[in-house]
Parts: sequence; structure tokens; C-alpha cells
Amino acid sequence: RAQGVNTDNMIVLGLLISNGFVGMSGALIGQFQGFADVGMGIGTIVIGLASVIIGEVVFGTKSFVRSLIAVVLGSIVYRIVIAAVLYMGMPPNDLKLFTAILVAIALSLPTLKAKWLAR
Repeated sequence: RAQGVNTDNMIVLGLLISNGFVGMSGALIGQFQGFADVGMGIGTIVIGLASVIIGEVVFGTKSFVRSLIAVVLGSIVYRIVIAAVLYMGMPPNDLKLFTAILVAIALSLPTLKAKWLAR
């Protein structure tokens, strides 16, 4: 704003460009595989959000570099937990339920930690 740039327009432009790249990548995948399925990318958003949430809760976000490292480590932790659950014999159909529970626990950890430290 200090340089006379309309921030609202820049947000819309950023979303426009990123959504264009997402659409183009979907078109390229469809051409490469020769088909497109409605459920092809359903879990990608869940995995991405879970990785970000777990990384930020467990490893913290004091700086930008630390936030990037936290997201990568959160993704690794998420994949390790999912692999461990599948190794223990949990049905793959229940994996979405387990993912939702894992994200809910990660979201509630800061509140539980604050209550624990307040004692």
C-alpha cells in the first residue's frame, strides 16, 4: 500500500495465476494418463493441510525458514504415521477418518498445552 499498489488486486491476480497453473496441471495429467477421474485429487488437499497443521503445531513457526522446515517435517511425520497405521492392519477405507482425527488432535494440542502449563 505504501508504494501505491492495490493489495486487493494483487491478491486476486495471485489467485488467478495459481488457479491457472492448477488447471493446466490437471489438463496435462489428463492428457498424460489418457483419462480423468472425478476423485483423482481429493486426498491431496487433506494431505497438504494436515502436513501444514502438524508441522506448525509440533515444530513451531518463529521465522519463515523455520515454517518451511516445519511443513516439510510435518509432511514426513504425517506419512510415517499413515504408514504405521497401515502396517498395523487398519483398513485403507478408514484412513480418511484417521486423518481427520490426527488433524483434530494436532489442532487441539496448543489449547491443551496452554491449559497444561497454566496449572
